[in-house]
Amino acid sequence: MKSGCATLADALRDAAHATPDRILVRDDENSLTCAELLDQATTLAHALLERMAVGSVVSFMVPNWREAAVIYLGATLAGMAVNPILPSLRDHELAFILSDADSRMIFIPHTFAGHGYAAMLDRVVAGLPSPPQVVVVRGDAGEHTAFADLFRESTSGTLPPLDPEATRMILYTSGTTGRPKGVLHSHDSLNALITQLGEHWKIEPGDTFLVPSPIAHIGGSIYAFECPLLLGAEAVLMQRWDPDAAVALMLAHRCSHMAGATPFLDGLLAAAQRAGTRLPDLKVFICGGASVPPSLIRRAADYFERALVTRVYGSTEVPVTTVGSLCDVDRAADTDGRPGIADIRLVDGEIRTRGPQMLTGYLHPEDNRESFDEAGYFSTGDLGRLTEDGYLVVTGRAKDIIIRNGENISPKEVEDILVTHPRIAEIAIVGIPDIRTGERACAAIVPTAPPAPDVTELREFLADRGVAKFKAPENVVLFEALPKNDAGKVLKHKIKAELTGTQRDGL
Repeated sequence: MKSGCATLADALRDAAHATPDRILVRDDENSLTCAELLDQATTLAHALLERMAVGSVVSFMVPNWREAAVIYLGATLAGMAVNPILPSLRDHELAFILSDADSRMIFIPHTFAGHGYAAMLDRVVAGLPSPPQVVVVRGDAGEHTAFADLFRESTSGTLPPLDPEATRMILYTSGTTGRPKGVLHSHDSLNALITQLGEHWKIEPGDTFLVPSPIAHIGGSIYAFECPLLLGAEAVLMQRWDPDAAVALMLAHRCSHMAGATPFLDGLLAAAQRAGTRLPDLKVFICGGASVPPSLIRRAADYFERALVTRVYGSTEVPVTTVGSLCDVDRAADTDGRPGIADIRLVDGEIRTRGPQMLTGYLHPEDNRESFDEAGYFSTGDLGRLTEDGYLVVTGRAKDIIIRNGENISPKEVEDILVTHPRIAEIAIVGIPDIRTGERACAAIVPTAPPAPDVTELREFLADRGVAKFKAPENVVLFEALPKNDAGKVLKHKIKAELTGTQRDGL
């Protein structure tokens, strides 16, 4: 990162002055240079300031499109907090986030992947006491505001000075309470994160990231928007994951870096083998976000001869807690890496960490009290051990979270809805290991009476209540009674042990 770039806005202005024609981000339709991004983001910043106060929350729920970079930087220049929202979420989750964050504007596509976002926003904002303005990025805006209309307005006036310690991003993560938590990051915390990546992941000016991970995740957002400006890289965005298309893009744009959960690495490896290429420009693949089989790391490192492939560990709260291992394939495969700028300590086996890249706090102060210890370490809820030479090995999870395809799923959130099903007396949702997705969600059900609901019925029940598809259970197993302790608490570890055993028997 350039010295003197206290905020991402400073970095954008510097880049537009020094390298105006350098491409920062491209998607399957077009690209944005440094000068173009500064011009469009500045115009959007003025439009935002005409409509809301400095410090307001600006949400976007768009795929990996170049317009997201304009929204991200426009909100930053205006001194506002950007709130990326996964396009896979639906009415139930969206209504909560918009209300909880008090979002003042949300950017959406009219439709994408067969889903009507404009129609969904009509339903959602009708139920909110203080709804945000809705801007349609691509497609017919109808009664909402068209994205292009924001660029036909005056750009007079000055932009506000920015505080590097101010909140500039709010990301929601699934919690064990069933209520998503708003994670706050500042210019300083994200700058510290990106500086770490430049030091440890061999990122140099002119390198190119392929970004298939959703830009509403901390990982997708930093590779798409932060690294191009702070490290001189370029981002190639994929709006849908397609391994064969990914290989073609990596060859066409000579991509040097990629990061993603287990399915991304597994799919890329298979597609590269089908295409008969070893991706000669690939320098580094970072794999995390879910359980990563050591054998996958070894196979990928062996096949991608010029690439370094490693596991890493982190969270939305403390991104890239470990930086992996780029010098020892055994450490890269068998451990989750060594700490970079974060400190790690184990308390009764639980991983606790702190560092300059960590969240500044949660949106609601009461969430902070249960998440940090007296020394300021964040309680991850994950279990692990440290090797003699300081590498972290994640061994399990204390928090009740399922990680499937890199997406966090709160079982309690889904359980609280499904238990209202008329034919379900009791339900517990547990994560079962899956070599392809990391984990899959299995619903252990005590039915009120036969027939018990099957997977399809549960999916339809959740969809009717506006719950995202990826949160639905993939298996149903019937129990006469769920195992409990003397206090009546469901013992999920016993359910998981039983299901893992039956799974090995082919059930």
